[in-house]
Amino acid sequence: MSFTTTILEWFKENGRALPWRETRDPYAIWLSEIILQQTRIEQGRPYWERFMKRWPTVEALAHATEDEVLREWQGLGYYSRARNLHTAAQQIVERGGFPTTLEGIKALKGVGDYTAAAIGSIAFNLPAAVVDGNVYRVLARHYDIETPINTTEGKKEFTQLAQSLLPPQEASAFNQAMMDFGATQCTPSSPNCPSCPLAESCVALREGRIDILPVKQKTLKVKERQLTYIYIRCNGYTAIHRRPAGDIWQGLYEPWLTDQVPQGAVLQRQRVKHVLTHRILYADFWLWEVEERPQLPDDYFWIKEEEVGNYGVPRLIEILLETLNT
Repeated sequence: MSFTTTILEWFKENGRALPWRETRDPYAIWLSEIILQQTRIEQGRPYWERFMKRWPTVEALAHATEDEVLREWQGLGYYSRARNLHTAAQQIVERGGFPTTLEGIKALKGVGDYTAAAIGSIAFNLPAAVVDGNVYRVLARHYDIETPINTTEGKKEFTQLAQSLLPPQEASAFNQAMMDFGATQCTPSSPNCPSCPLAESCVALREGRIDILPVKQKTLKVKERQLTYIYIRCNGYTAIHRRPAGDIWQGLYEPWLTDQVPQGAVLQRQRVKHVLTHRILYADFWLWEVEERPQLPDDYFWIKEEEVGNYGVPRLIEILLETLNT
């Protein structure tokens, strides 16, 4: 059997049962793709279910506030996805419905080539191949391709290969099959080669190169950053502010961020290490109990302590708040 036929046959027997695969509703499919862009299925699935329950249509999501969307997204990270999701929902409503072409889907905020191909093929069976980490891995190993996947040349080469293997009438099944095959069979480490239906034709397996493919150029330099947070407790109130544009966690809330620890503050937790894609954060967390509200920068405001949970905060702040002495 050909590569394509083998993958499709494997998918019939081994494809994952996922709720967004039980519908052709482009909204539900788009929502799942945005959530899963940087998130494992087991973590993202409950978020998808909550979003679908709270905002079952794109119109409902479009009419939500950004704060509501960010609060529901809390814990997933990469919060620009949530802001883009909200903006794109408004775009869809303004145009009168979900776009049905690749160009129209790619015009939505936060949607790139991969996401557009996934949505277009699954919702509308458009003949566009998806190329994600799973697809890169399967193709690189099977065809023994050393071109780095994070280069322009690599992206072009793998996209053309995936497109050449795509059966136009079965785009939805093939793309989902490739995702599942890479996620459950041809895994990053310890792939299940002995039971792989492509074992006989896999060049990397034959030549003992499974562990070195796919190739990725090292280009990122991880930066470190120190943060000091002061949780102010004043007669049942505390102060927070909303993080501005142009930095991490845009639009989310946090306690007082400062370089100076005020006299009388008590250390709650020191040197929490929080790893992001491009940086490592180290945070200290202090509790400062006062009788009068101190002077703070203009963008801070006071809320009742029991209302802190109503505001979307980064995962790091969640971790710090959990250590707070009540």
